[in-house]
Amino acid sequence: MTTAPVIELRDAGKSYPGGVHALRSVSLTVEEGELLAVVGPSGSGKSTMLNIMGTLDKPTTGTVRVAGYDVSELSDSRLSALRARHIGFVFQHFHLAAGRDAVDNVADGLLYAGVPPKERRARAREALARVRLDHRGSHTPNELSGGEKQRVAIARALVGKPRLLLADEPTGALDTASGGIVMELLHELNASGTTVCVITHDNEIADSLPRRVRFRDGEIVSDIRSGALLDPRTQKAGS
Repeated sequence: MTTAPVIELRDAGKSYPGGVHALRSVSLTVEEGELLAVVGPSGSGKSTMLNIMGTLDKPTTGTVRVAGYDVSELSDSRLSALRARHIGFVFQHFHLAAGRDAVDNVADGLLYAGVPPKERRARAREALARVRLDHRGSHTPNELSGGEKQRVAIARALVGKPRLLLADEPTGALDTASGGIVMELLHELNASGTTVCVITHDNEIADSLPRRVRFRDGEIVSDIRSGALLDPRTQKAGS
């Protein structure tokens, strides 16, 4: 049986009042197990792309499918359930609760999944071990370095075992060494089966990933995977 793509956008556009077009007829397919960057300068549309891919926003035109489901056909409750089951988010500024230790911060990622408290904490410890922070589970955010905070945030995103991890500028608030550790971890998670999409303005980070989708003015201007330039309209390799 063929597995549906993790994410599939077809001619997706996003417009706002005043004639602002944040996305212009974007088509993109992300298959199971990919590791890719969505890269572009500020204002290029990549943040809008993140929100559309993550079902935090809906396109004005076109279609978005997550795990084969057309998000426009889902109620808010079903869409929330789909997002919780299939997508994990990592943000630049961590968004950790200051007064809660690392285990509780990670366990909070299961608050709306119907998982009992004891199991939430057990799964949180497993997720912290995946990011090599099981020894820091009792520490609160103010006792952690920036790189450790981001790894806690990654563990929180992973605790629900999503198919897709969306990482929005995951190294943007980190020094070079900590950023390198976070990117190494994302590579490891991908190697273990998680589909990972990194949204970034950093060309060096993008160039380190197997697939690079470059944005400018709300459009995909190039899509390169394994050395082959893909046609943004079809995503087939061109000459």
